[in-house]
Amino acid sequence: MLTREFVHTFREAAPYINAYRGKTFVLAMGGESLLDGDFSSMAQDINLLVSLGVRIVLVHGIRPQIETLLQRQGIAPQFHQGRRVTDAATMDIVKQAAGATRHDVEARLSMGMPHSPMHGSHLHVAGGNFVTAQPLGVLDGVDMQYTGQVRRVDAAAIRQRLDAGELVLLTPVGYSLTGESFNLTMEELAAHAAIALKAEKLIYVVEGRGVVEHDGQLVSSLTSHQAEEMLQSGSLPDDVATYLPYCIRATRDGIPRAHLVSRHQDGALLLEHFTRGGNGTMIARDPLVKVRNASIEDVGDILGLIRPLEEQGILVRRSRERLEVEIGEYSVLEHDGKIYGCVAMHPFPEAETAELACLAVSQEKRDGGFGEMLLKHVEYQARTRGLQSLFVLTTQTSHWFVERGFAEADKSSLPLARQQFYNYQRRSKVFVKKL
Repeated sequence: MLTREFVHTFREAAPYINAYRGKTFVLAMGGESLLDGDFSSMAQDINLLVSLGVRIVLVHGIRPQIETLLQRQGIAPQFHQGRRVTDAATMDIVKQAAGATRHDVEARLSMGMPHSPMHGSHLHVAGGNFVTAQPLGVLDGVDMQYTGQVRRVDAAAIRQRLDAGELVLLTPVGYSLTGESFNLTMEELAAHAAIALKAEKLIYVVEGRGVVEHDGQLVSSLTSHQAEEMLQSGSLPDDVATYLPYCIRATRDGIPRAHLVSRHQDGALLLEHFTRGGNGTMIARDPLVKVRNASIEDVGDILGLIRPLEEQGILVRRSRERLEVEIGEYSVLEHDGKIYGCVAMHPFPEAETAELACLAVSQEKRDGGFGEMLLKHVEYQARTRGLQSLFVLTTQTSHWFVERGFAEADKSSLPLARQQFYNYQRRSKVFVKKL
């Protein structure tokens, strides 16, 4: 049983391993993760990602470390509009916190790792003056002094280090052209870095599981528009509400996916990216599920979907050659870049109708409403062509079509051209839907 589970899990992860090789992930985590030991297990997972060919840029925060040092020095923290006011004394503290925290991160990433799953690996960590900053200035009459904002991220220099197989570590301190240092926010720096590098993913590590509904249900995926609506509701935890605007900005500036993953769940980073269900919240600019016209490259995926149904006698057998000839009449449903469904529409314009055929959805997604989406897609296509009805021939799925507005009809109602190819051995029932 364990062997079967391992094989299933490994096969599930394999397409993601292949897809992420050579891609850049920007991973951002607050300073809290380094204070309670959560980072040790995540460091192993980061090493594993690098060993699989993922290019990692790690951005760490230092807020709690700054607070601890300020308290020791008896310096009262100052904030304005949620940003730290960084005077000269506080900037000295920021530098201390940044240096000490950076050393801690490098130490955890360099564990070797004799007592870990990554035994024998050695990860090289690169750093430097990759971030140019400028002062935030005066806000509402308050001089923010050494509190800064990102002016530029040296993407070319970072890519050189990534090309060399190194992990790039960014600390939330930037340097100006005049030689000054400025205190930056981790979440802003991470978003700027991801956009500058044209990263595949921007990942924030959060306290909870991600975006959660009122009933405690995890929201596994959101479009940027949906994320905005949830922000406006004002019901999100503080850290999610802090990171979500940067996720939205990044996805709208070309980053395909942004993620919120838990820092408390062991392996959360791997579960989110190498399993179909994930375990955090993913934000994308556009919906993750879409139906599109099929191409010749989709034939293999379509065959994989329909073969089990053909073996059960639900669908008529189709050869690869036939599919390739008729591919222009097929559509496929994609979820996050993977094909989970297909359908064909064979038009009979002289009879103002079309046949809906070869409707198939992957076993694992049959409760996700994907069949309904494919049906609506075909209905829309038929209407745009000026057709008046759809018909389907089926032996085992009549109830599904009846529930969606199809009515049983005699085979004589079929277009003459389709009657000639009616299979009397299958004795399929005919169902028609007026559009």
